[in-house]
Amino acid sequence: MASSADDTQAASEVAPATAPANRAGGFQEYSTSILVAVGLALLIRSTIVQAFYIPSGSMEDTLYIGDYLLANKFVYGAPIEVPLVDAPLMRLPALRDPQPGDIVIFRSLEEVGRDLIKRCVAVGGQTVQIRDKKLYVDGVAIDDAPDGKYVDPVIYPARSRVRDNYGPLTIPEGHFFMMGDNRDRSRDSRYFGPVPREKIKGKAMIIYWSSTLVSGPLHRLPQMLADAGNFAWNLPSLPFRTRYSRLGTVIH
Repeated sequence: MASSADDTQAASEVAPATAPANRAGGFQEYSTSILVAVGLALLIRSTIVQAFYIPSGSMEDTLYIGDYLLANKFVYGAPIEVPLVDAPLMRLPALRDPQPGDIVIFRSLEEVGRDLIKRCVAVGGQTVQIRDKKLYVDGVAIDDAPDGKYVDPVIYPARSRVRDNYGPLTIPEGHFFMMGDNRDRSRDSRYFGPVPREKIKGKAMIIYWSSTLVSGPLHRLPQMLADAGNFAWNLPSLPFRTRYSRLGTVIH
């Protein structure tokens, strides 16, 4: 009986000591799981797929303001990026280069840190010319995108501006000529030139969300506060503003 009492006493004496250890172990496992999940998310974002938001109408009516899309970064060779650095640290091997017709996300040639989305219309070695708004590649007229459009009937001469009459220009090797589907409202390679290969980030893949936006009352605040305020302002009406027919649309 004494032995049993001693065993019981011993067990009661060590129990409080093991509880904090178990809590510490559980917290460590929980923290490790979070770090692994965050690491995997960052790895996927950096190498496979990344979400983007459409803030302008330069790709209408293929893409609308308020479209949220996923881009395939793997197909062109994902750039491994470092925060606050505009140039990628390195690139993974590519399956292929952008081709005419692809809708491509790339780094702006004019603004550090800004991403643009346009349609590739010509690649290195091809010659681009625009005559009275009509695009020609190697002398052959190219059909407009199925949902592309023109919103200004005025045709400007080349000496006035490059929007409607441009070139001819032979694209350097390793470069790509990008144009918006909304040809009259797009700042693209007509203005900043062909895009070099190292600026390419990914290929637009699918629309996962789309909604119209109602301007909130906080637009005069600093950008971060304005974004948060407008999000809260728009949240209650989100079900009524969602473009449900666009969800899951494959981009081409």
